[in-house]
Formats: sequence, structure tokens, C-alpha cells
Amino acid sequence: MTVNMIETDLGTVGFAKALADDTRQQIMAICCCRLISVSDIVAELNVAQPTVSHHLKILKSAGLVTSERRGKQVLYTLDQARLAAACCQVAEDFAPEYPIEMTV
Repeated sequence: MTVNMIETDLGTVGFAKALADDTRQQIMAICCCRLISVSDIVAELNVAQPTVSHHLKILKSAGLVTSERRGKQVLYTLDQARLAAACCQVAEDFAPEYPIEMTV
């Protein structure tokens, strides 16, 4: 397998742990392809702000979301390249006979 675009130090277990929660998966879906604030994520998920912040911290530490400050707001987005690289790494670790090559 060739992952030319990104070197990831997340590791299979770290990646799996980051994905292992339904709320985090919902947050990733909400953050895909757009910048969104914590308050907007809270509104879409109908969960408490501290809960969303906790899950964003885990996703950010795993490198699966990135953040950008705009004035007083912090906006989040899914790092699709990092997600794809981590998925490829899982495939390489557990299905080495089926090589995957990331292209952009």
C-alpha cells in the first residue's frame, strides 16, 4: 500500500477508539465538507455543549477534525485526508494481500 499524501501516527487502535463512539461519528458527519461551530453542532445533535466539546477534543487529538478560529468562534471541519489515510492504514494492517493506494 502507498499512502503518499499523509504520514499518520494515529495507529490502528487510536483510530478505532476515536471512531468507537456513535456521537463522535455523528459529529464527523456534521463536520464533513464545511466549517461549523460548537453551538451549531450542539443544535444539530441536540446534546449538551460539554458533551460535544469532549468528543471534539478526542477527534482533534486523533487528527480527524481540525479547527480554525474566526473572531470569538472556533469552527471545526472533518480532515478527510487524515480519515482516508487512517482507513487505508487499517486495511494495510489487516488485509495486506489487498493493497490500497490513495490518489488525489
